[in-house]
Amino acid sequence: MGGLDYASLVSIPISYATCSLGSPSNPPPLLDRLHAISAAGFSAVELSFPDILSFGQTLLGHEVEPSNYDELCKVAAEIKKECDKRDLGIMMLQPFANFEGWPEGSDGRKDALERAHGWIRIMQACGTDMLQVGSTDTPLEKLDKGKMVSDLRGLCDMLKEHGFRLAYENWCWSTHAPDWKDVWSIVKEVDRPNIGLCLDTFQTAGGEWADPRTSSGILEDVSKDELEKRFKQSLDDLSNTIPKDKIYLLQISDAYKVPQPFNAERDDSGLLPRGRWSHDFRPLPYNGGYLPVAAVASAVLKTGFRGWFSYEVFDGGPDGKNEDVDIVAYAMAAKNVQSKLLAECAGQKVTETVATR
Repeated sequence: MGGLDYASLVSIPISYATCSLGSPSNPPPLLDRLHAISAAGFSAVELSFPDILSFGQTLLGHEVEPSNYDELCKVAAEIKKECDKRDLGIMMLQPFANFEGWPEGSDGRKDALERAHGWIRIMQACGTDMLQVGSTDTPLEKLDKGKMVSDLRGLCDMLKEHGFRLAYENWCWSTHAPDWKDVWSIVKEVDRPNIGLCLDTFQTAGGEWADPRTSSGILEDVSKDELEKRFKQSLDDLSNTIPKDKIYLLQISDAYKVPQPFNAERDDSGLLPRGRWSHDFRPLPYNGGYLPVAAVASAVLKTGFRGWFSYEVFDGGPDGKNEDVDIVAYAMAAKNVQSKLLAECAGQKVTETVATR
């Protein structure tokens, strides 16, 4: 990699997404995960909405409806107390999905606005100032593409009333903004001081370089050489065009090559192939994956960004079968990955270590 001074990287703060510790399909209790994240030396978490729901059931003794914001705020306030006890900040609430682009008067739009108001209340209750919004994967024929920018502007304005920010992420299976260039173009057009990017090593490399639908695991629309050249150009463009203060965080994960190529259709739950891949096949870097993670991280660091690196993995093992893991050891392995990743970004040679199971 080269070109980056390791000494300038060691003060980068690190966070861990609560949803991404333990088996993706059968996560251990939230308090156990918070303990493991804190014990490993992370300074904050991304709080995941499904974890508020599951902790709510434990706390209140009954299932909490996703739209019961009075109860959700009670639960979120309790999670904040538990994080405070463990010296963990709540860096962001996530993942806010399928918000932008619904036609005027549609049920989708009414639901999106109700969720926005409700999630802002949850942010107040848990003490975070940042909302992660993923670029929508709703089928485009259901949406009005002309409303994407104005909807996000409206959400920025709602957040601004509380001093909150919007971190917009390109989900690589999004129907309208799968690449970093797509979300950056939208963020520039939204043109609000409280919107920036949530960049992600999986979303960038997994969308522009890799492909779970091919036997090689990489995009096959061009030759391998051409693919490498094209991807390098994209990362150079990222380094040279995005101001560092418009990057709010970088999420870190790798990907396993899937055992059998996925078919191109949506699955029964409506997920596109890269969405399915994202759910179960995302390990820590240096633990059996194959994406050029350090290349993406280096490109982001070359902008001058030194903000949050946040670990968000969904590690169901190389076969996606969701084996259980020792979460204390796994969180410690994630902490150790950070120093290796920064070393590689600074041009030092590092080795693969499979140490999470």
